[in-house]
Amino acid sequence: MSIGDILKTTLTDMNIVSAITSTIFIILLGYYCRKKGIFGESVGKILSKVVLTVALPALAFNAFMQNIDKHQLEQSMSVLIWGIIIYIILIVVSKPLFMKFKGDKQDTLRVLTIFGSTTFFGIPIVGAIYGPQGVLYASVFNIGYRIFLYSYGYIKMSGLKMEAKNIKTMFLNPIVLATFAGLFIWLFQAYLPQVTVTNAEGVAQQVAFLRIDQTAVWLFKPMTYLAGLCSPLAWLAIGSTLGEVRFKEAASDKTTLFYGVCKVILVPALNLLLLSLLTATNILPVSYEALATIVIMMATPTATVAAAYAISFDKDAILASNASLVSTIMAVIMMPIWIVVLEIISKTGIFG
Repeated sequence: MSIGDILKTTLTDMNIVSAITSTIFIILLGYYCRKKGIFGESVGKILSKVVLTVALPALAFNAFMQNIDKHQLEQSMSVLIWGIIIYIILIVVSKPLFMKFKGDKQDTLRVLTIFGSTTFFGIPIVGAIYGPQGVLYASVFNIGYRIFLYSYGYIKMSGLKMEAKNIKTMFLNPIVLATFAGLFIWLFQAYLPQVTVTNAEGVAQQVAFLRIDQTAVWLFKPMTYLAGLCSPLAWLAIGSTLGEVRFKEAASDKTTLFYGVCKVILVPALNLLLLSLLTATNILPVSYEALATIVIMMATPTATVAAAYAISFDKDAILASNASLVSTIMAVIMMPIWIVVLEIISKTGIFG
């Protein structure tokens, strides 16, 4: 199959096209509602809070409510390992990347480049395209992200040693709690007390009592509805936030534009290149779904927590705010391109 045929097949795949258009249209709807005053100043923050405290935890937990198989377990372990290795690589690579900048500006640019909005921006898109399997890989990948964000990110921006409050924030976050609870059930479901349930085909089977998708559908169903809110509410919040700021002023700064290119183009491209090499050499092979999930997660804009660090510790707060805005707009533009690139790669058969 030629590149032209692959591109044609990708662009006529309604699942891919609808996922891209859903993201763009709902973000634009949020932008329109904010510009027209339909959404007030606080709507974006309220929607973000609902997503982060209710919808995303439900989405992360539900993703683990599935049978475990050898392939999926192997891929999850590869994603977990890479989710730690890549942040070490980015810590090293970001130093020469921003070598011409000094002091606080360099620290801020490095931290903002290393840490993207994988949770709020990335997971809703991954879930919309790759479903529960993608969310599962994204949740596992985010374990390394949170470890480094609340340790290296905090220390680098504050100049202080790691504090107990950050460890508490790291592990008592609703999304983290839901992820680890779901991961525990998924990994150890064969060793948990079993109960007999009847599936949709009327066949009796043994499942772990904590598999609420089978044993407590009355509880799983409302969590499914909450998980379904994740993507549309996140996209509305992004659009509403973009409707509050002036892009022209932020985009006039060449440093900010350079950062945006590094964040949403170079970082995901580096992941794509390295994972392709590791898969080809069978050192750390990943499936296409795992690869696509990681690339999308790394093509996200500035992490809110990273930007908050810069503002809180007065580490070039204006740069951080402009970088967050520019990278968000660039990510909205680049995300459909990355999705198409990934789909083209999938048609080549390089990844299983």
